Amino acid sequence: MSERVPGENPPDRLYVLTGGRTEPATTRIELITIVVARSAPQLGDPPEWRRILNLCSSPMSVAELGAYLRWPVGPVAVLVEDLLKKQRVEARAPGPTAVLPDRALIQEVMDGLRATL
Repeated sequence: MSERVPGENPPDRLYVLTGGRTEPATTRIELITIVVARSAPQLGDPPEWRRILNLCSSPMSVAELGAYLRWPVGPVAVLVEDLLKKQRVEARAPGPTAVLPDRALIQEVMDGLRATL
């Protein structure tokens, strides 16, 4: 029998809370989707929502949420979708990836630096 970490939700509770859903139904939420809380937790919110909203007071990816909460990312994504529908969080794709300079240009710079030594 595995030990439960204090404060950790049993998986059954998560699947009951999500109605058995393991993937978002209408929203494209990926592991790298950034989630930010639009409001503070409110009285009457499920404890899972409160934990997500508290963690997302600063931008956080769905993968990070799952890791911090120690929950499977499927139910985390479903709960994020539920919070999105209630306009309690914002979700967006991560910032653009860096555009690296052309490999040939890097090689020319390296050659130039070596020539000056």
